[in-house]
Amino acid sequence: MGRASGALLLVGTVTWVGCEGARGPAGQDGANGSPGEPGAEGPPGGAGPTGPGTMGQPGPGATARAQGVEAGTPLSSVIAVTFRGDLGTGATNVADYVKARVEQVVAGKLPSPLVFPLSSASTDTVRSVPGLFPTTVIKWMDPLAFAKGGPRFGANVDYLAFFGDGWSADGRAPQYQGQGASGWMWINHEYVSGAKPRAGTAPTGQHLDFARFLRNTGTLANTVSDGTSWQADALVTYNREWKKQVGGSWMRVVQDPATGGWAVDRNAANLRYDATSATLMKVVGVSLSAAEHDDSGAALEAGVVPGTHSNCSGGQTPWGTVIVGEENVQGAYGDPEGALWTPKNDWIAAAPGFAPGAPLVPDFSAPADGDFISTDRDSSHLKDGYGYLTEIDPGQPPELWYGKDPAKPGVGHRKLGVMGRAHWENASFVVDANWKLLADQPIVVYGGDDRRGGRIFKFVSQGKYTPGMTKAQVRVLLDVGTLFVAHFAGLDNATGDTLVGGVVPTDAAPGHGRWVQLGLDSTDLAPNGEAYGQPTLQVGAALRDANHNAVGGFVNDDQVRKLLWTAANKVGVMELNRPEDTEWNPKDPSGTPLLYVAFTEHGDPTALDQQGRVATAALEGGAWVKKARGALDTRAVDKVGSIFALREANPAAPAGSKTFDFFRVWKGESAATSPLPEYAAAKPDNLVIDRDGGVWFGTDGNFGVNKVADGVFYLDQAPAHRQSPYFRKAFRVLSMPSDAEATGPAFNADMTSLFVSVQHPGEDSYSVWP
Repeated sequence: MGRASGALLLVGTVTWVGCEGARGPAGQDGANGSPGEPGAEGPPGGAGPTGPGTMGQPGPGATARAQGVEAGTPLSSVIAVTFRGDLGTGATNVADYVKARVEQVVAGKLPSPLVFPLSSASTDTVRSVPGLFPTTVIKWMDPLAFAKGGPRFGANVDYLAFFGDGWSADGRAPQYQGQGASGWMWINHEYVSGAKPRAGTAPTGQHLDFARFLRNTGTLANTVSDGTSWQADALVTYNREWKKQVGGSWMRVVQDPATGGWAVDRNAANLRYDATSATLMKVVGVSLSAAEHDDSGAALEAGVVPGTHSNCSGGQTPWGTVIVGEENVQGAYGDPEGALWTPKNDWIAAAPGFAPGAPLVPDFSAPADGDFISTDRDSSHLKDGYGYLTEIDPGQPPELWYGKDPAKPGVGHRKLGVMGRAHWENASFVVDANWKLLADQPIVVYGGDDRRGGRIFKFVSQGKYTPGMTKAQVRVLLDVGTLFVAHFAGLDNATGDTLVGGVVPTDAAPGHGRWVQLGLDSTDLAPNGEAYGQPTLQVGAALRDANHNAVGGFVNDDQVRKLLWTAANKVGVMELNRPEDTEWNPKDPSGTPLLYVAFTEHGDPTALDQQGRVATAALEGGAWVKKARGALDTRAVDKVGSIFALREANPAAPAGSKTFDFFRVWKGESAATSPLPEYAAAKPDNLVIDRDGGVWFGTDGNFGVNKVADGVFYLDQAPAHRQSPYFRKAFRVLSMPSDAEATGPAFNADMTSLFVSVQHPGEDSYSVWP
């Protein structure tokens, strides 16, 4: 997570460059004071942030004093790992080079003394396998423009999307199209770590670093490290500026043909979209509980809300927009479902608005203690205005909400209320081998609810896509459709990644699941109907029933969509182990398109038992009462995560599939117990499918499990390797600094570079990255 600093360049000699805003040219020796001690260099043969090589640590002199941060402050950043030569493999890009090395490992012909995959370690550098060279593209608070006072790059980076220049020619989809050496990037900014300042209490972590920046640039006048100086006026100012650090950035990047390094084109029309009312979104598909206002208190048009935030992963649409997942929004303005379930998924008896025996009357008003709320009451916004899959129309003005300008139909930013509120992590689309929507079929969107016990959802548009549709016509299709939730029948509630009896589902002997329509008119069978002696109970009737499964009765489909977690619990849908990413693979090595899902881990009790009943509620004498949790209603066993694949009953037309098979393709593991410890990794997070169907993933938490840095891995699934001990092993390609999470991996158009977000370096452990 970022704080601006100077940068260390390892190009023959060591040069320190101080910075204020954009990195300026080096001054005369000594003009800026004595240089800091040189940092530790990366492996020989490399160069620093503007050239090839592995990047080392800066010394304590690498400090951007004008930015208001201290020496050694770690920075969230975006890096590019670039292919610079085939080294005898014949490869022409990152993906082919890695796959060629995998072939050599499997055949036992890896040239000596070359090491592949990348050795396990935990350093404060970015390390990559030989042949690939990492460089820093941008870091937190770097300017996006040359002009003073212009937009700056935001905080903790996550999802990335690349649009090569000229990608849209001939009606192409943006994936792997256009120029490879220049293009536009979308980057999510999820959060600022540490504790925000409160009345009488100073901030910590990144919040303190950011407060120092605001103090040094004159935005704040108080002594930010002194808790007594934090009073109402300072808090209002801080909250306003903090909300500018999340959301997303839209920026043009270009590659240096001499070095392979990437840089931001600061003369381009780069933009920031954030959590303030300078960014506006239209919520479509549901009605909000009340009228909204902007941050000044001025009324907004019906359905329009200010800002987007808590953006984790996302998806690149085939028509050229970006979907971002508003994940952990509950800390900003509150979560209405928090009134019914404890953080450990225990049922709360007689929860206000949710108590059984009556219709649901959830409170969607903002709580008094939301983190984004200060004594400036106009900063308070609706709970049901956030927590959606949000479609950004990149390049359009941040304030241009969907439908605002009648002269520009189908243009602007919106939140997909039709898919509901959840801890959304991502979105993926069913596409063909050219990454385009399936002709003459409804649009199918998958998304994961990233929480312990979250589910996978599938949206099927009512209308069909036909070739030749305009962007506006395609976007209209997402306004209306049917929402389904995946029920993994037979999954063991004690593990979440095996079938009942401890059997691992495989592609040859998979588990079987079904898509359950969520809505008051759904005639699908409720998964927990049989457990309550009603094997023919329909989902719609179960949702309306004010006494079914210890939750009050839903009164309309808006409630169902705004309370997806509770609705899925009420009808007994099997809980999952934090589905952090879903990616449709139209070119899967198996020969059949598959939906891949990264399950990061669980580690907490489940809300439901094996039969789909609320685990901590019992019906006694006609009333629901609190009961002790059963011994098996927990998933504390899963600390390492897994990757699953879903195979639709009709992979060629998933919109009509009501059932699917599921199987495990990779299981996280501890290096201490692995027979091949160099291939051990844990807690998969973001996935990316390369142009040829290869599966790659980043990790979030491998540092905690294995004391080895998180990184990016290639999952070998070549059919010819099925009998090899390396089949479906994770080959480490890239290693992060310290305890930084590897997020948002994305290839450029020709796969000669892989972009990765370095999120929260130094959040819990020492780091001075970059």
